[in-house]
Amino acid sequence: MNLRAALTAHRLIAIVRGDDPEAALSTVLALAAEGIELIEVSLSGKDALTVIERARQALGPDRPLGAGTVLTADDAHAARRAGADFTVTPALGEGVRVARELGMPVLAGVLTPTEIVAARTYDATALKIFPAAEAGGPAYLKALRGPFPHELFVPVGGVDEAAARAYLAAGATAVGVGSPLVGDAADGGSVSALRERARKFLGAVRDVTP
Repeated sequence: MNLRAALTAHRLIAIVRGDDPEAALSTVLALAAEGIELIEVSLSGKDALTVIERARQALGPDRPLGAGTVLTADDAHAARRAGADFTVTPALGEGVRVARELGMPVLAGVLTPTEIVAARTYDATALKIFPAAEAGGPAYLKALRGPFPHELFVPVGGVDEAAARAYLAAGATAVGVGSPLVGDAADGGSVSALRERARKFLGAVRDVTP
């Protein structure tokens, strides 16, 4: 898949992490049904690889599906076998390198200018600013874009609807959203409430002119 083009076009990644595999799968499918094109299933969730396998079967081969919290070479290989076609990491390391060797695009976690430069040696596809809120929010992102105007930045961590708009206005390519969007749905919470939140977030990212 072309992750750079997908991030630019869709501007939102939903992050699914839960302790109930059935609920996590239902969450992925509900998000997809509401029109969220980029969905990441975190490997830190219970039976996450099985969730990815089943989601891939349900969604078909052409719908983008990511594996998150990819830390190691084994994680990258397992994500590929499960059917993920892109990976997301919280930091730079073996997970990034091996996923790229396997031909998978990677949204690689960085925080500092030094890490942004280092990400180029890993051939990262795009850069996840994490934890974005703790780093300084939209103002920090705007400052990073000064020396790095051509990087694709995706803030993750503490991104609610208002923050999503602010990050995109500050120059983010997309935003990654976990609990403010998913809530408790991946642990068995309300799917109808999840769907409502999905519609609101889609509206929020569409409101901001690129």
